[in-house]
Amino acid sequence: MNGKTALVMGVANARSLAWAIAEQLLAAGARVGFSYQGERLKGELDKLLVDKPGTWSMQADATSEADLAALMDRVKQEFGELDYVVHAIAFAPRAAMEGRFVETTPDDWNTALNVSAYTFVAVARHAEPLLREGGSLITLTHHASQQVFPKYNVMGVAKAALEAATRYLASDLGAKGVRVNAVSAGPARTVAARSIPGFGTMFEEAGKASALRRNITNDEVGKLGLYLLSDLASGVTGQTVYVDAGAYIMAMKPQGTE
Repeated sequence: MNGKTALVMGVANARSLAWAIAEQLLAAGARVGFSYQGERLKGELDKLLVDKPGTWSMQADATSEADLAALMDRVKQEFGELDYVVHAIAFAPRAAMEGRFVETTPDDWNTALNVSAYTFVAVARHAEPLLREGGSLITLTHHASQQVFPKYNVMGVAKAALEAATRYLASDLGAKGVRVNAVSAGPARTVAARSIPGFGTMFEEAGKASALRRNITNDEVGKLGLYLLSDLASGVTGQTVYVDAGAYIMAMKPQGTE
């Protein structure tokens, strides 16, 4: 990926799946810029980038059209053109995750779908003028888009919307030779995941129930992200690709597990 350029959005700390993908991009020789949400995350990102020469970072609220426009101006200034975008942005108010789904308020619904799904559309729109032919965008989703997960609630709906948006973006940007895909990762011990009530139990049970009898590693998510962004996946677009150790193909736990 020497000479390729990437924008990674949504790194919170070293355990972020976005960081796992960014590390793979950097190791492959890509030049990478980062955006972060709010000044409270700047310190964590700065620590990660201290030994990564040639990288840069900028605060940008993905729900703000003005911030996205300013971010793309920075991308143009730093890179000229853009090859890859990693969108790892999601949020739902905690109250919407703790109660019953039927009690979701209009405000919580709008917040979750705006931040977790619509921002991918907005980012793609702002990035499109800079994207080279053969470029690629990926976002992070979860199988709760397809099946009910306790306490995931409105975030599951947001992930379903995100996957649908991925397909529509793939159709629009495909005319320019740009691919758009979603990575559906199994449970991983990220800051976002730990905000889900009961995540610890879910993590343990998913590992026992998966085809590989274990949970995934962040590195495995990073490698799938690298594959989908790279020319190795040149014919893959509009897809939701799973990296979950086979957790969601299993209707029941494998024999020999408790």
